Amino acid sequence: MSELDLQVPNAFDPFAEANAENSCAGSKDYVHIRVQQRNGRKSLTTVQGLNKEFSYNRILKDLKQKFCCNGTVVQDPELGQVIQLQGDQRKNVSTFLTENGIVKKEHIKIHGF
Repeated sequence: MSELDLQVPNAFDPFAEANAENSCAGSKDYVHIRVQQRNGRKSLTTVQGLNKEFSYNRILKDLKQKFCCNGTVVQDPELGQVIQLQGDQRKNVSTFLTENGIVKKEHIKIHGF
């Protein structure tokens, strides 16, 4: 061993705890609500990670009626089914999902600018 090896303590990984949580929980446990910028002032809200036992089309219909916007369900090869809504509906969607008992508040992650 060289002198340098003796002086340097074991490396501390600051992200070890976060990586351990992700490996156990997995990203499937969370519902991700994101906003994507389209062109100009237009935006798109996506909802992914809902439980497969729910009817995506029924949830979409209720969301469209409640928030007066258009939307669709898109089949993504990596993410599965994703609900897309017009406009920035992140807060509206999160309150809708928690009030109707679809998802608990601690299982919702809101992303975006």
